[in-house]
Amino acid sequence: MSLPARLKWRVFGRSLFLQAGFNPEGLQNLGLVYALLPALEHLYPDDQARALAVRRHLATFNTHPYVAAAIIGGVVFHEERIARGEEPPAAVERFKDALMGPLAALGDGFFWLSLKPAVGASCAALVPLIGAWAGLVFLVVYNAVHLWARLYFFFLGLSRGDGLLVRLGELRLPRWSERLRNLAALCTGGLGAYLAVAFGALADPERAVALSLATVGLGILAYLAARRAVSPYALLYTAALGAFAWGAAL
Repeated sequence: MSLPARLKWRVFGRSLFLQAGFNPEGLQNLGLVYALLPALEHLYPDDQARALAVRRHLATFNTHPYVAAAIIGGVVFHEERIARGEEPPAAVERFKDALMGPLAALGDGFFWLSLKPAVGASCAALVPLIGAWAGLVFLVVYNAVHLWARLYFFFLGLSRGDGLLVRLGELRLPRWSERLRNLAALCTGGLGAYLAVAFGALADPERAVALSLATVGLGILAYLAARRAVSPYALLYTAALGAFAWGAAL
């Protein structure tokens, strides 16, 4: 037994509300069951069998909300096989337990710590050119990327089940995360140089060039620090102390 296309799209649409049922006991479990319910109703017409299927997904569930789409798709893949009698119910529980932690780390590193800062810094650098429209560009670009990723992850899990891990490894998301962090550092340094020139020229034209060169240097240091995995907090504190010292000397 397999799901018709319309039900697959319903499950994906409901997966976007995974966080809506967040609770301190089961974390994302209610959102998971809400997403899976159309599939479970189709796969298990018998009330008792459906109740058992729902109950096994009420266990604690917590992972990155974007990459969770891959797990939800994989759960549907396994539930189809369970409904056909091809594997035991424990298989889907092992699948969830094995992927929650690793995919949470993968999603946090790529989306929270790399993609969002990179898109944010790039759009901040566009403010001098397009003004407040940069905020709209950020919303459009970031949401377009993460929605496409969620759709891709969902159908990847739906079609490959456990095999989705092989494809996720081929995407090399950690390498892309490093590139995005470098882009964020570069854009931040460039924006800082522009602001130094703009405001420095207004305050003291003679010192504007020196200030801009110092800011560019800070941007280069930020880039090198990101490549060497230096703590961003250490860099920020060092930059702040240097700025205070320079300001006191001027």
